[in-house]
Amino acid sequence: MTSISPVDQNALWNGPGGQTWVSQQTILDGLFQPMADLLAVELPQTLRHLLDVGCGTGASLLAAATARPSARYTGLDISAPMLALARQRADAAGLDADFIVADAQRHLPPAAHFDWIQSRLGVMFFDDTRVAFANLHRAARPGAGLRFVAWRGANENPFMTTAERAVGDELELPPRIPGAPGQFAFADGERVRHLLQASGWRQVEVVAVDLPCSIAREDLPIYVGQLGPLGQALRSMPEARAERLLSTALAAFAPFIEGDRVRVDAACWLVRAHA
Repeated sequence: MTSISPVDQNALWNGPGGQTWVSQQTILDGLFQPMADLLAVELPQTLRHLLDVGCGTGASLLAAATARPSARYTGLDISAPMLALARQRADAAGLDADFIVADAQRHLPPAAHFDWIQSRLGVMFFDDTRVAFANLHRAARPGAGLRFVAWRGANENPFMTTAERAVGDELELPPRIPGAPGQFAFADGERVRHLLQASGWRQVEVVAVDLPCSIAREDLPIYVGQLGPLGQALRSMPEARAERLLSTALAAFAPFIEGDRVRVDAACWLVRAHA
């Protein structure tokens, strides 16, 4: 199934979206650490060459390399600024990794090349998901494993839509179209299963996992004011209005605050498959 996205993903992730993830890498790595840890637990002892799809600034790739230091690593992402930081972090860790700026639905890696493919929140943005996963299947060795973490639906992840709901009466943000490329593109677990099977993957498991994530309370204004649909909108409006809308949005996060932390219960899918 092909969906047409209202967002130019290449422009977003090589522009303000990618730059913001780079500048807030520490906050985001802390927030999503349980997802990187979950993927690391899935790694086989015999891992030889791993491809991390949508590897961003490198957190999940580095977590895998810590768990299996003798393997080879390749990171693939559409965002040049995010991969530049991933390269720096790999170099600092003494990891000899390869990084490719490319879109998995258009890039054709060498056939039967990787024995493990993983992604932390990096596979929900394709215009044609079936083609992307078919390309990845082609790049996988026979018997290779695929593991990725993706968000379930917006209704199961209220934290992630709190800001836009809070300012909805004053600011019209781009609608979240069910199934369209974006954060909640994989809300329908059965659709994910069928897409993978249609792309050649077998033994597909789509397992619901609930991960206890959090950020520091002092980081909440940065997270809300710079990331997501509201963060994008605030960058293009007068400062006074932006401050007022941000204040309104922040007030709506009160139910998630516990002491000096902000609780983010992440309702996700852990997807397993084999070539």
